[in-house]
Amino acid sequence: EFEDYDISEAPHAEAALEMARQTQPDLVLLDVMMPGALNGLDVCRRLRAQAGTGNAPRIIMLSARGQASDREAGLQAGADTYLVKPFSPLQLISCIADLWAQA
Repeated sequence: EFEDYDISEAPHAEAALEMARQTQPDLVLLDVMMPGALNGLDVCRRLRAQAGTGNAPRIIMLSARGQASDREAGLQAGADTYLVKPFSPLQLISCIADLWAQA
């Protein structure tokens, strides 16, 4: 609504991994709590390890868990940044812009 992005959505963690393999996204938004056998931290680790997507996407981890240990777990899993819910759409857009500025 605020920017011109092509957005794809996966219904669960396994589908997110397959979608990332197929589409090679520039950015991935991951919720820590995801449906399926894997959580967002698992998906993040796998995306970083996958051939072809290991370094490609920027990853923003989203979570209602805002403790320092939760943030650290997200960053150690490979997330570029960690946003705590609730957050505004403008905060997300700003976070994305910051990631692009760092590249």
